[in-house]
Amino acid sequence: MFAALAGDVAACEALVAEARLSAEGDVARARAEAAAIVARARLDAEAARVRAAARIEQDASERDAQLLEQARQEAATLEKTGLARIPAVVGEVIDNLLTPQSAEQS
Repeated sequence: MFAALAGDVAACEALVAEARLSAEGDVARARAEAAAIVARARLDAEAARVRAAARIEQDASERDAQLLEQARQEAATLEKTGLARIPAVVGEVIDNLLTPQSAEQS
């Protein structure tokens, strides 16, 4: 009876060995696929960081340009205001210079 079952036992051992090899291959393929997924995710994350940094740099550059334009406009306004006041200031200076003289002459 054991001799009759010996063939079945050998066949079962062969099936187990084949299943083990197949499982090992499946695990190896799954590990390789997981490693590839992780590598792609790392590349994607780095690309996202680069895009975010570029967006931040662009935003800062635009903000700097806006501030520079605002400063130019304010400087132009101050220059116009200052130029408009020159005649009045010159008149005051002349009046102040002449006032002591006219008081002395009286």
